[in-house]
Amino acid sequence: MKRILAPVFILGSCIAIAIFMVRTPTTVEEVALEVIPVAVRVQQVDLSSVQLTVESQGKVQAAQIANLSAPVAGPVAWISPTMEAGGFVAAGEELLRLETSDFQTMRARSQAAMQQAKAESEHAAREFERMQELAKERLASQSQLQDAQRLAEVMRARLADAEANYNQAELDLERSSIKAPFDAIIQSRDVELGQYVNRAQSVAVLYGADEVEVRVPLAIRQLGYLDIPLGLRGELSDDEAPDVTLTGFYGGEELMWSGQLVRIEAQIDPNSNTVQTIIRVKQPQAVDGKAHKQGIPLPIGLFVEAGITGKQVEDVISLPRSVIRNNNQVLVVDAENKMYFRDVDIYRLEEDRVLISSGLLPGEYICTSPIQAVVDGMSVQPIEESII
Repeated sequence: MKRILAPVFILGSCIAIAIFMVRTPTTVEEVALEVIPVAVRVQQVDLSSVQLTVESQGKVQAAQIANLSAPVAGPVAWISPTMEAGGFVAAGEELLRLETSDFQTMRARSQAAMQQAKAESEHAAREFERMQELAKERLASQSQLQDAQRLAEVMRARLADAEANYNQAELDLERSSIKAPFDAIIQSRDVELGQYVNRAQSVAVLYGADEVEVRVPLAIRQLGYLDIPLGLRGELSDDEAPDVTLTGFYGGEELMWSGQLVRIEAQIDPNSNTVQTIIRVKQPQAVDGKAHKQGIPLPIGLFVEAGITGKQVEDVISLPRSVIRNNNQVLVVDAENKMYFRDVDIYRLEEDRVLISSGLLPGEYICTSPIQAVVDGMSVQPIEESII
């Protein structure tokens, strides 16, 4: 009997428990899904005045280059010790001297010829005066008077020619000493001691020591950021020329120089759509032959970065460049902490910042976080950051 009743009891118990669970079900309350807003950094929009800077690069070149030539011919008798590549020479300093014996001989001969011509001219002039007196007393014929006048004029012309020859001999003697036309750096020397040089033969190449120039390209659109008259021809005046800061590495150090943009070349490069601008830098002068760290001359051939002072732009919005999305949009966070896309007008896009001319109002908040998944109207938790 136990074997029969035990299974029946177990089955009945299970049926009773099942009926109870069906008749008394557990009710589960519905709970709304909690959405956690994304925390983002925001920056308040504010209008400001911005000083623009146009940047470019270029190499330093000489502002003055002189290919010094010999004005007269002759052998080189003396060369200045400073006339070596890299040497500095002052304006009027003697660089080399040609053998002067031939020029001295020519001057002496022309001086003797001049003195002879002067004596003959004075004698002819006195003779002509005497003939004039005799002609008044009818003691000399008109033909004799004309001959005396012609001889006096010929002697005067001969004297003028002799004086010109003497002056030329003096000039040739003076030109046998070749001097620096301006303060210069010797780029190269083309003659040696004892070498015979011909007239107009190159003896040295000089670079101006007072100023250097940097030729830097600018895109056409960059000219609009400079406060200069674009239609002006020639060089800009000191008041119109923008200030320029040049930076370069020399001797393992980063050094800076100041200059001015003085000229814009007329031709536009058709390949790059750029124009060449000329920046002029005044070289610092050494004191007692020494230059301190802040007065190192700008070396010719050095590659430099140029920062050109541009326009002062009023009422623009300056933001980090990273806020720009889809080329011309930003993320605006409203008063309800909802984030939306907004189209803006970009005045200038720089390396680290963007200048916005319209599309935003002062006091609005812009998302500066590099958030990727963005849904228009999504809720966010703004965290305001200070303006850099």
